[in-house]
Amino acid sequence: MECTVREAAAGEEEEIVPLYEWLFAAPGTRPAGWDPEWAARALKTAIEDPNSVVFVAQEEGEGELLGLCSAYIDLPSVRYGERCWVEDLTVDPDCRSAGIGSRLLDAAEAWGRGKGATHLELDTGIARVDSQLFYEARGPVTTSICYQWRLDSPGP
Repeated sequence: MECTVREAAAGEEEEIVPLYEWLFAAPGTRPAGWDPEWAARALKTAIEDPNSVVFVAQEEGEGELLGLCSAYIDLPSVRYGERCWVEDLTVDPDCRSAGIGSRLLDAAEAWGRGKGATHLELDTGIARVDSQLFYEARGPVTTSICYQWRLDSPGP
């Protein structure tokens, strides 16, 4: 499939937000409190902030959006230096295994390197076996398990 990977532009947020549905489909889940209006505002911030980027894959000729990848320079790690964190990476389920995810991840990697990041990180759900196979094929230098706690709700 012919597509272009490019940085999203301010004003495209409303067109990009629906792509998150691809992340929510099984084996994913919709986050509690998901608010598309808040998501559009957060995307606008990510697009405009020099320490973050949103890439989109788009069919040639101004066609449909086929994927997205958001990346952030998120913290200066004491052990590693600047880290580029890929927060969201998704491709239209009908277009997977066509190289779009690789192109999006390549763009995030090049962007992070250009920002001085020493490494690229992301996490994925344990149930996302296809995603894990995709990441493993790219030859990561390490793998890990990520834990998460909700801070916006009462404790245990």
